[in-house]
Amino acid sequence: MGHNLGIAVFLCFLIQSEIALSFYLPGLAPVNYCELEKNDPDERCKNNIPVFVNRLTSLESVIPYDYSYFDFCEPKTDALPPPVENLGQVVFGQRIQSSPYEIIFEPTKQPQKCAKVCDRHYSGSSDQDKSKLANLKRAIFLDYQHHFIVDNMPVTLCYMTDPGEQSCNNGFPVGCYVDVQNRAKPSCYLGANLVQERDVYYVYNHLDFNVTYHSGVNEAWGNTFQEKGGRIIRVHVTPRSIQHPADGVRCDGQLLPMKISGKELNGKATVNIQYTYSVIFHETHDFKWSSRWDYLLDSMPNSNIQWFSILNSLVIVLFLSGMVAMILLRTLHKDIARYNQIESGDDAQEEFGWKLVHGDVFRPPRHGMLLSVLVGSGTQVLCQLVATLAFACLGFLSPANRGSLMTCGLVLWVCLGTPAGYVAARIYKSFGGEKWALNVILTSTLCPGIVFGITLLLNFVLWGYGSSAALPFLTILALIGLWFGVSVPLTFVGAYFGFKKRLLEHPVRTNQIPRQIPTQSIYTRPWICVLMGGILPFGCIFVQLFFILSSIWSSQMYYMFGFLFVVFAILVITCSETTILLCYFHLCAEDYHWWWRSFLTSGFTAFYLFCYCCHYFATKLSISDSTSIFLYFGYTAIMVFLFFISTGTLGFLACFWFVRKIYSVVKVD
Repeated sequence: MGHNLGIAVFLCFLIQSEIALSFYLPGLAPVNYCELEKNDPDERCKNNIPVFVNRLTSLESVIPYDYSYFDFCEPKTDALPPPVENLGQVVFGQRIQSSPYEIIFEPTKQPQKCAKVCDRHYSGSSDQDKSKLANLKRAIFLDYQHHFIVDNMPVTLCYMTDPGEQSCNNGFPVGCYVDVQNRAKPSCYLGANLVQERDVYYVYNHLDFNVTYHSGVNEAWGNTFQEKGGRIIRVHVTPRSIQHPADGVRCDGQLLPMKISGKELNGKATVNIQYTYSVIFHETHDFKWSSRWDYLLDSMPNSNIQWFSILNSLVIVLFLSGMVAMILLRTLHKDIARYNQIESGDDAQEEFGWKLVHGDVFRPPRHGMLLSVLVGSGTQVLCQLVATLAFACLGFLSPANRGSLMTCGLVLWVCLGTPAGYVAARIYKSFGGEKWALNVILTSTLCPGIVFGITLLLNFVLWGYGSSAALPFLTILALIGLWFGVSVPLTFVGAYFGFKKRLLEHPVRTNQIPRQIPTQSIYTRPWICVLMGGILPFGCIFVQLFFILSSIWSSQMYYMFGFLFVVFAILVITCSETTILLCYFHLCAEDYHWWWRSFLTSGFTAFYLFCYCCHYFATKLSISDSTSIFLYFGYTAIMVFLFFISTGTLGFLACFWFVRKIYSVVKVD
């Protein structure tokens, strides 16, 4: 036990330490930038740094929007096209577009100061202008955040939290709002020149880009570019609200902020917003390109949790699991030895416990078709999770590869239909089922159909609001094509081999007449054990749940795949051992209805997952509108359902192996 624990702890630290080393393995090549004259081009480097914009998100709304929805400046016609979005980005609602901002790599020349981007005029006499201005106010009121991308790096907003400690956010606000009671949102404290007036919107119409580059990579370029080139390390932005004068643009700190009244724009009233930006370059030799993500990952909010406490929780879970396994094995060893020493039938009648139900323990359960379908679908999800985590630990699904996590998950799920069909067919055949066609159809359509149905319902809502998270019609057709064109046929292939294989022979025969189950005590009643069964597995994962939910709903990057893999392994162990232990107690109480109970015992961990999602919603998010609440719990329902069938499958398969094992080593006439 101690040796295995030491290995697990060592692997945990090893995997975490290798994240940075494997972060850039999958073909992410650096881009070299240098100062170039118009008549002196060079193919080895570039001087135009493209700025792309992603969707806007908010902690006060689940509905994301693309950049053009709020009437910001449009990109120029000759702007660089955005990178092609993969399937995962489309499903997640990421809409990367070209931006109107131009950054030229010229650190030795005069920096770009107060460059004008565009003007936006809103007139009270135009219904269209009033609608656009109302959308902009709504974005400020709900604290929507911009997400810019420069050189495949997120543009960050950094600020000081404690003395000497810096925190960086992935994104920056559109503006800030001061309500009628003179209460300002946290985003208002970013602007030093803001004058708090009641019921006023301040729009951040000026951006100060601070580009940090590393010039120690130019030795191979030759003397021509050695002193005027580099690679981008990080890009910070400082948003400001500036009321530019009518005769031009000025970006000094003496100007008043750009404010918009909270009242509706009427009559001849107009609002004119001028968007500007500045760029400053800083050279550094302290950071290398290969470690440029470290500052962002280390300074993520709430990520400075003490690793000692996490490791301590891991040790406690491993210790409890080992104790459960040890007690269970010792007790079983004594029971088997005692029962095998019994020679007469009269002595057997005097005994009690799990051996007395040997003639009923393998009696097929009610609704065996549904149980086999759920176990088959859960096997598919489990195989997908294991493969996805393996790729993530190798660095292929790092935050630098946007959308790769969802793309990998979808592709793996589609390609793993064969294990689902095989497991469902084998279990259903062991129940004595003969409707093999219905079994394979339900295995390939029931659980995916539930997920797809909920997703389609939520997609209709997002379509109605014009959200970027709404799946395009062609993407829906592509997903349906992958489902019925790849996953369903592979499920039929797995079911074919499952039904062709020889019937699983149980170690004991089943009696024709069911045995009467005695009255159960309070702690062996089914609902009590199901309720208690998910507590220990949930204790293994609740620490990681915060980071996962923050990645989904707070636009934070999740990168602790090594620790997540260890936590997943502990989840598998605890689900299996907890279900086996409770199953053994029920068999000792002569209750042989273990089939569904084993699935529900570990699957009930999903109930605690749902409770934690409700807690996160109430404490970490500020969502109040009914549409966002509906979307949040709709997506949560999908996550909880998939977690339910996967953990339920873990408990069922572990209990199935355990019951067959113990009844195969006893002497039964």
